[in-house]
Amino acid sequence: MSAAGEAALALARQRRQQYLEELEAAVLRAHTGEHDWFYAGRRLYRGASRVALRAPHLKLAEDCLSLADYRAVSDALALRQRFSDDRLHQRLRPEEPEPRLIYDWLEQCRVEALLDGPAPGMARNLKARFERWSLDYHHAQLTESALGLLLFCVIQISRSRLMAAPMLEEFEDLLEATRANIVPALGHALAGLRRERHDQRGFQEHARDIADWIAAQLEGYEPQGEREDEAKDPRRALALLLDSEDELDDEVPLAATGQSRTLADGAHRYRAFTTAYDSEREADSLVRQAQLEEYRARLDERLHAQKVNVRRLARQFRRHLSVADRDGWQDGEESGVIDGRRLSQIVSSPQERRVFRRERYRPVSDAQITLLIDCSGSMKAHGESIAMLVELLTRALDMAGVDSEVLGFTTAAWNGGRAQRDWLKAGRPATPGRLNEARHLIFKDAQQPWRRARKRFAALLKADLYKEGIDGEAVEWACQRLMAADVNRRLLVVISDGSPSDSATNLANDRHYLDNHLRSVVATFGGGNGRRPGPIDIIGLGVGLDLSPYYARHRVIALDQTLDNALLDEVVELMLSRRRY
Repeated sequence: MSAAGEAALALARQRRQQYLEELEAAVLRAHTGEHDWFYAGRRLYRGASRVALRAPHLKLAEDCLSLADYRAVSDALALRQRFSDDRLHQRLRPEEPEPRLIYDWLEQCRVEALLDGPAPGMARNLKARFERWSLDYHHAQLTESALGLLLFCVIQISRSRLMAAPMLEEFEDLLEATRANIVPALGHALAGLRRERHDQRGFQEHARDIADWIAAQLEGYEPQGEREDEAKDPRRALALLLDSEDELDDEVPLAATGQSRTLADGAHRYRAFTTAYDSEREADSLVRQAQLEEYRARLDERLHAQKVNVRRLARQFRRHLSVADRDGWQDGEESGVIDGRRLSQIVSSPQERRVFRRERYRPVSDAQITLLIDCSGSMKAHGESIAMLVELLTRALDMAGVDSEVLGFTTAAWNGGRAQRDWLKAGRPATPGRLNEARHLIFKDAQQPWRRARKRFAALLKADLYKEGIDGEAVEWACQRLMAADVNRRLLVVISDGSPSDSATNLANDRHYLDNHLRSVVATFGGGNGRRPGPIDIIGLGVGLDLSPYYARHRVIALDQTLDNALLDEVVELMLSRRRY
């Protein structure tokens, strides 16, 4: 296969995997009624916390593209969320990996055994997933070591007892001898598993007895005849199985914030030391035309491979952001208001009924949306993905007849630039305020069609565009532009991957000076936090970052994967949902 063919195949597999992950998250949201399940960077999160699976049959292979497997995992996690108390589960949880594996797995098995009501689909999904995992475990030759066979046998016997179902016929001969040794020792605990399955506290006692028995069998365990070769240690082969995920970084990074000492004392208000060097620029004016065309060609190539249904997004925007506007009369109707111009037809043709007319209405946009892009240095790595996201959204908005602006913000220099040099010349007065050359960028204004603005979006690929970020002033600037629009609904979407940061400003004031100003601006224009809703609906899209310290309505998005319909649907859903504060 050619290199281009391999790249296309890899892209197709990546899109399929992301689709399955988004589908699993959607199923979990539907099952639990909680809207904070999502995938980021190939990991499942609930709110800001990563979800630990803690059951070997729920850990899918990196290249798994099976819809049935993903659906089984979502069903299993939904049952655990419904029937299991994690704090209670932690009460007797062992520390050693092998006993802990059995203890965790038995709790997952318990909640799956509680599946009740008419849910044959879920039952089939869970049964098929466990059987596939069992066969994979055996075919990977993990049952060839004494440790692997012991763990596998305990898992199979326990599940058989809990589910009141026979083991797979393929394993009966393999496990016969091991089972003969296990059942006499664990008979009481195994019987108690099914008897106490509705009582988690009582069930734990039996699960811990089984886990302790495993620990006793492994006391002083060393692989026979393999003491000199660590590579052959069965524990190394079972490393992924025994991984409890307790040591993983399980938090989505949270935007850092705090209280500014400078602004807290009330003696100082936010200000800029000088605005003499601030600028507002068309984004394409900062890039050579030849380079801009090269970037645009590269962006077009990437967009062509995305296969996003823009027309469907446009229909969603039109349905939620339009109002009915009178557009004259529809003549020749069989009911409605009598059309005086057709009265003569009643005399000449008494059977003619089409002498009425009705008012005609058409959908007209009553909203304006602004996309504000953080162009600070850390966003450089996401420039191409952000450009594609912005282009797809503005194209859909243009098709829906909704006015949209695309703005950006950065600085003209690093480390304060000319503003900081002026401060030094003035003798370094205390608390000088913002110390840098703020630069606001216009990629598309509200009255400009998408087709005329799309070339400017390619400027987001220029690496030296990205410097430092003064978010509060940029949000205020974008809000002031939105307030000038003659519409009833105004929406600002801020796309960022970090807290406001400008090194010169932070050093001369304090490190929370800028982010406190951002919070103040958002509260003024957006409301929330006990205030009445403001005139603008402000949303934060955090690129791998939780922006909840700044934006009441926010979502974490992962741009390290391919953009597809699922991600765009998630963003559009957040944009179209109404504020509830």
